[in-house]
Amino acid sequence: MKNKCVFLDRDGVINVDNVNYTYKVEEFKIIDGVIPALKMLKEAGYLLIIITNQSGIAKGIYQHEDVYKCHDYFDRESGNLIDEYFYSPYHQSTSESLSRKPGSLMFEKAIAKYDIDIAQSWMVGDRERDILPANKLNIPTILIEEFPNTETSAKYKVDSLYEAAELILKKV
Repeated sequence: MKNKCVFLDRDGVINVDNVNYTYKVEEFKIIDGVIPALKMLKEAGYLLIIITNQSGIAKGIYQHEDVYKCHDYFDRESGNLIDEYFYSPYHQSTSESLSRKPGSLMFEKAIAKYDIDIAQSWMVGDRERDILPANKLNIPTILIEEFPNTETSAKYKVDSLYEAAELILKKV
């Protein structure tokens, strides 16, 4: 039997987004309601996989180790709710990569590795670049809307990951 999964963007969905990048543990602020939302999804049998661009690496702002430290911190705080983190260290100003969203390679790797049924899965993001690769792969999408009336190709719009989790569990 295939697995169901909720794919999640990181910055703006899990932690407060910072225009100057979130790469220091002391600046990694978990958004209210995130951990309870992840627990609800995990209890409902979903794999939880982060799919995130980390272009600050390509730009020389921070290192892979900084990303690992932030993910380790989140794992400790959440009780290891995330099954895996996929991240792209690239940026189009320094190198092209199919793994970088809106490319779909990180999703495709996760789908293959975890034998994921995309029809039972979801993508939750806060930017259109999170939504586009999921739409390409026919994964249902939810946009966490930072600004009212955001133009999006997402199937649903909500205000928080907690609302997204409630929506996902109602649609099952």
